[in-house]
Amino acid sequence: MSRILITTDYLRPGDEADELLRSHGHTTVHAPRVGRDPERLVTALDGAEAALVGHEPLTAAVLARLPRLRVVVRSGVGHDSVDVAAAGRLGITVSNLPGINANAVAEYTLGLLLAAARGLVRSAAGVAAGGWPREEGRELRGATLGLIGYGAAARAVAPLARAFGMRLLCTTGVPQAERTDPAVRFVGLRELLARADYVSVHTALTDRTRGLLDESAFRRMKPTAVLVNTARGAIVDEGALADAVRTGRIAGAALDVVGDEPLAADSPLRDVAGIVVYSHLAGQTAEARSAAGREGAAEVVAALAGHPRFPVNAHLLRPAPTPGATA
Repeated sequence: MSRILITTDYLRPGDEADELLRSHGHTTVHAPRVGRDPERLVTALDGAEAALVGHEPLTAAVLARLPRLRVVVRSGVGHDSVDVAAAGRLGITVSNLPGINANAVAEYTLGLLLAAARGLVRSAAGVAAGGWPREEGRELRGATLGLIGYGAAARAVAPLARAFGMRLLCTTGVPQAERTDPAVRFVGLRELLARADYVSVHTALTDRTRGLLDESAFRRMKPTAVLVNTARGAIVDEGALADAVRTGRIAGAALDVVGDEPLAADSPLRDVAGIVVYSHLAGQTAEARSAAGREGAAEVVAALAGHPRFPVNAHLLRPAPTPGATA
């Protein structure tokens, strides 16, 4: 029997995930508001052999203080909040849930595109303020959508965008054999930025993609272009984006994610006409949450049994040190 810490804020005692873990003889502890403080994380995780986590930063320093921890499962796709290399050195398996919320993210992306094209947020705010704004919008039909990344979410966006009559460009590092959609034209980033009317970010946050969309990127985009980001905030240079929108180098941005969440009071993104920031909702549907809880719990069970289905650091794993052993 293992002690399992659950930090994902929408998972609750007695839900489907909790029952699955307990049915396998494990003990569960819920800490949905453990936060980002390293000391609180260490305290909450002390004695746990597995963790089903949200976005808490499991750094090398935190992981090093948890000798019993064997398994970490992210209840989502991104795993940049976990130092997977350090986990591997410590013998800790890290897993994610690839594609678990792809449909939710895809639908939400189209919602952001529609809201930006038709100025829906601005219209609603105008009515709430006592006005009756009647500015013209734009149709998605005939517009070019540039996808940065070609993972599960981007692939789910493609047919929805085609249904609206959009043309599709994509820049990606996935192998040629996986670029199977004939309606998507694969191009380099520079060409995509220059030709797209809407640029939608769906790539993982890595050392290569951190700050990928910077001042030089915005200078390559059309002055009528809109940026949509449902991936990771740090892929975008937020200061450069604010300046680009404020000065008219691009038309606007719809951001579901930012570098530091929640949005700081002094963020350069605040009070910039044309930039709308949402509260990281792309994957947060009832259906996606249910699937993430169920599959996350199943991955914890599988990993504890030594058979993880979706490990992201299997190539880095070393045998865990024996507590109390000396070199």
